[in-house]
Amino acid sequence: MSRAARFVLHDHRRPSPHFDLRLEEDGVLRSWAVPKGLPDSSAHDRLAIAVGDHDLDHVDFEDEHKSVADTGTWEEHDRDERRLVFTLHGRSGSRRYALIHTGGTQWLLHLTKEQPG
Repeated sequence: MSRAARFVLHDHRRPSPHFDLRLEEDGVLRSWAVPKGLPDSSAHDRLAIAVGDHDLDHVDFEDEHKSVADTGTWEEHDRDERRLVFTLHGRSGSRRYALIHTGGTQWLLHLTKEQPG
């Protein structure tokens, strides 16, 4: 049985305060900078900017500028070239999101109306 894919949400304070969402896939951490953090309602999407992949050792990396805000596993529910629907299983529970590609490096991070039970 294979191990579940990991995720990490970093609270990054430099160069300006933002969060980094990193999803383990194909041996790397796919990464998005999320300036205002994860959305807390389905009515408030957040900008997510795709950044370069990171090595897997970043899953628990912390330093004076970066701390782990949440970590756990994630699972994919649906994907095409414009959208990824997934659930983060973090420290305080599970939440389902969609990343919607709007062009270039820009994505919207959306908290879905349907949430895990």
